Amino acid sequence: MGSLFSPREIVKMTNTANLRNNTRVDIRRAVARLTHRLPFETFVILMTIALWIFLAVATPIFISRENILNLMRQVSISAIIAFGVLFTIVIAGIDLSVGSVAALVGVISAKLLSADVSFPLALAAGLSVGLTIGLINALAVAKLGIPPFIVTLAGLQTFRGLALLATGAQSIGGTSRELTEFARGELLGIPNLFWTMTVIGIVLHFVLSATRTGRYCYAMGSNIEAARRVGINVTRIAIVAYMTSAAMAAIAGILLVGRLNVATPTAAMGYELDAIASVVVGGASLFGGRGTIPGTFVGSALFATIGNGANLLGVDPFWEMVVAGLLIAVVVYVDDRQKRRQAGIK
Repeated sequence: MGSLFSPREIVKMTNTANLRNNTRVDIRRAVARLTHRLPFETFVILMTIALWIFLAVATPIFISRENILNLMRQVSISAIIAFGVLFTIVIAGIDLSVGSVAALVGVISAKLLSADVSFPLALAAGLSVGLTIGLINALAVAKLGIPPFIVTLAGLQTFRGLALLATGAQSIGGTSRELTEFARGELLGIPNLFWTMTVIGIVLHFVLSATRTGRYCYAMGSNIEAARRVGINVTRIAIVAYMTSAAMAAIAGILLVGRLNVATPTAAMGYELDAIASVVVGGASLFGGRGTIPGTFVGSALFATIGNGANLLGVDPFWEMVVAGLLIAVVVYVDDRQKRRQAGIK
């Protein structure tokens, strides 16, 4: 039985099939090159935009002015804490104590304010407590050689306990009117908390991206031994990183008291995990040496949007924890694969 196609037709169909296969391969390679070159923050931004569009369609309340302002206030406090945690992660450390630090500083400041201490003095006292805690954490890590996970995990328990002891496990009301008005106020239609977060973010971004200290942070996170050999004072850099983290937690704790007009020793519970999630999803590496302030803000915005959307849609808030955990797992896996690929390990 003769062939249904002539030899010329068979050759033509073979060439067409090969062309299609080559086109698919070229498209895959182009997509792979594009995804490799684009920063991870780009995909997080696209994910956040897609989520905004979905929520705007699913519940019109999401795009109301009141909800947008509320979302901006939510992301402001969480982002400020995350900015500080970023510094510790960039140097290949971590800070699990930020939520407890925020609570402790909040109740200390509230007790001072309720005792008619002036607002500037109470603010200075709160910041001093935060900076002292950051210094202790840094010295324990850099001088005593205790792993940062252990040091800050101990701080998480200790400072939360101190906050509970200082208040007798009771809330403190009647705080400063000036603080409350600032935390709840607006400037040019934008919440003061968001302006505060923006200013802090710009300053810290400048420190990380345009100063010698910032470059040393990345160098230390990439290879601490190499950083030592080239003359970088890793102890000083650790002090800068952990004091920055604690200071941001202290500021967030004070602002949280102003926003709620009450200080509770259980405030900011779990904020340390939210901060770490925002930093990692925003493109930082848990192995150190990589991460940016803009990326961290994007990560904070994503998680704030997830929480806000879940609340508006009546979704069980525990699903937010599930989503955060899965996102962290995926990002860490992708980061590990990239490092292995760069090292030539399969």
